[in-house]
Amino acid sequence: MNNSNLERFSYDNTIVRNFMYATVIWGIIGMLVGLTIALQLVFPVLNFAEYTTFGRLRPLHTNAVIFAFVGNGIFTGVYYSLQRLCKARMFSDALSKINFWGWQLIILSAVLTLPFGYTTSKEYAELEWPIDIAITIIWVVFGWNMFGTILKRREKHLYVAIWFYIATFVTVAVLHLVNSFEIPVSFMKSYSWYAGVQDALVQWWYGHNAVAFFLTTPYLGLMYYFVPKAANRPVYSYRLSIIHFWSLIFIYIWAGPHHLLYTALPDWAQSLGVVFSIMLLAPSWGGMLNGLLTLRGVWDKVREDPVLKFMVVAITSYGMVTFEGPLLSLKSVNAIAHYTDWIVAHVHMGGLGWNGFLTFGMLYYLVPKMYSTKLYSLKLANFHFWIGTMGIIFYAIPMYWAGFVQSAMWKEFTADGVLAYPNFLETVTQIKTMYMLRSMGGAMFIIGTVVMAYNLVKTAANGVFIANEEVEAPPLSTDGHKETGEHWHRWIERNPIQMLVGSLVVVLIGGLVEMIPTFLIKSNIPTITSVAPYTSLELEGRDLYIKEGCNNCHSQMIRPFRSETMRYGEYSKAGEFVYDHPFLWGSKRTGPDLHRIGGKYPDSWHYNHMIDPELTSAGSIMPPYPHMFENTLDMSHSAKKIAAMRTLGVPYPVGYETNIDADMKTQADKIVKNLAKDNITVSSDKEIIALIAYLQRLGTDIKK
Repeated sequence: MNNSNLERFSYDNTIVRNFMYATVIWGIIGMLVGLTIALQLVFPVLNFAEYTTFGRLRPLHTNAVIFAFVGNGIFTGVYYSLQRLCKARMFSDALSKINFWGWQLIILSAVLTLPFGYTTSKEYAELEWPIDIAITIIWVVFGWNMFGTILKRREKHLYVAIWFYIATFVTVAVLHLVNSFEIPVSFMKSYSWYAGVQDALVQWWYGHNAVAFFLTTPYLGLMYYFVPKAANRPVYSYRLSIIHFWSLIFIYIWAGPHHLLYTALPDWAQSLGVVFSIMLLAPSWGGMLNGLLTLRGVWDKVREDPVLKFMVVAITSYGMVTFEGPLLSLKSVNAIAHYTDWIVAHVHMGGLGWNGFLTFGMLYYLVPKMYSTKLYSLKLANFHFWIGTMGIIFYAIPMYWAGFVQSAMWKEFTADGVLAYPNFLETVTQIKTMYMLRSMGGAMFIIGTVVMAYNLVKTAANGVFIANEEVEAPPLSTDGHKETGEHWHRWIERNPIQMLVGSLVVVLIGGLVEMIPTFLIKSNIPTITSVAPYTSLELEGRDLYIKEGCNNCHSQMIRPFRSETMRYGEYSKAGEFVYDHPFLWGSKRTGPDLHRIGGKYPDSWHYNHMIDPELTSAGSIMPPYPHMFENTLDMSHSAKKIAAMRTLGVPYPVGYETNIDADMKTQADKIVKNLAKDNITVSSDKEIIALIAYLQRLGTDIKK
């Protein structure tokens, strides 16, 4: 090669270092919040303030781990690998900095809003509309920077890791935009544009594919880059990587409905979700095997190198959860596992094992490289590996056991044909030990992460940071046209725009097929004439229910099982949710289902239950809500809420806003009088009155 043709340039390691620091810091914070809420289920006294209850902190934990820890981990790996795969510095240092600081501000905004009850309640998408807009802007900045880098590359072909980065960018953008379509009511309050069944379908199309295209595809890209680099071997099979990529992104997008089996979602949509979930096993395991077989011939090195140890466990965890996912989508298995802690175990096997351990392996690889030194302590790295692995085991096994216990107790009947455990609380007290063991496993995992942070800091202190890594490479020489005898996919690899468009088309197909009939064909959601909109007081109570995060522990979806209809009442119908913006079906029953709670207990029961759950349910792990008895109900946006709901198609009569105060007072006074009969004195303008109004409404529209 003629050296005169080489171009000199440098890689930007500063942006990689910044995202790396953020990954570690936010990771530890997110995990500590997770440990806190895990302990709250064992020691309810830890729900010691309005802003630190389980319902407020749980979405903070999920957002911190997914978007702060894993999100920064994605940016760390992409910014490092993309420059080297393209043999080009990032397109714009300014865009890199905007990406970094913008993302950190978004995470900080989650910290400053979620504990204060500013939430949409939609799982993994709880952040309110101004923050959604900020996420969109920063994601576009990231994509702009990424594609600018790809277009100015000096390498002809796009390596497989870049395919996954492109699919991640385009799909996450579509998912976020569609699911975040909402109507603002005030600066930090909005209502989902979709209602009931449609909202549930859109949410779990988003929720499942947030796992697919934020927690999986970018990490597969990182796997395809860092595993061969750490092992110093080429990826096992190029052809398998092609099949893995296209089949995975096509099939994944269809699988969302498997989160809604036995619900009010139309059966045909549920069946599509099941079929494509089963199909997912093939490409998922193809990717896993491609990663593990890349290490063939270097297993002696795996035993010695902590980087490869972490990566092997990560890929193995990926294989386990992608086998378990299709298993859980089988209706017979889903009937057992859904709403139980089995799902919590499944999710954390992926989060801790796949995302966590691959991130750790990547960090152990990067820091010595960027600081031009050796890892400070192999012993500490090995300690981290083993205590982290044991932490995953101590976390997952108790949760699997708890899930089996929950399902068995919920469904067990006596010889006389009645529920063996009619009191839901019997199940909760039975699994407290499992919750304690889970907390211990989480603590072990965090200890390992802190040890890693110390090890990496000491490594950096012993080296010299290479902010701008000087390299040289020949310029790119290609016209983008297909060359004679060239494989068709090699042609696509030279054309990033075609890769972008192809990925977009492939991922849109499944979503459109599932959503268009659900939205346009009215027979998918049969109407029920007796179902009426919420009163203004009930709507305010529903917003308080959302604010406190009650849907994190309580479902509002009774499945058509004998055990559930005997325990809760008539199974839930699609037409009952047509005015629910957003839907509140829930995904976990730490407490009982509430869809038929209306009229089951007197107002005084709800009053006492909220001020001290143990007054009505001895041994309850639910936190008290004393602030709801002190806070005056904020009605400043009530008229705007009714107007927004009317815009969304809820048939409130014209001019109803002008009668809100009188309407709310009439209903509130009725509740106050009911409470007075049980010697409870309370003002009609307190938040607790609105919440009682909402709870007493639930499920009453079709009661006979």
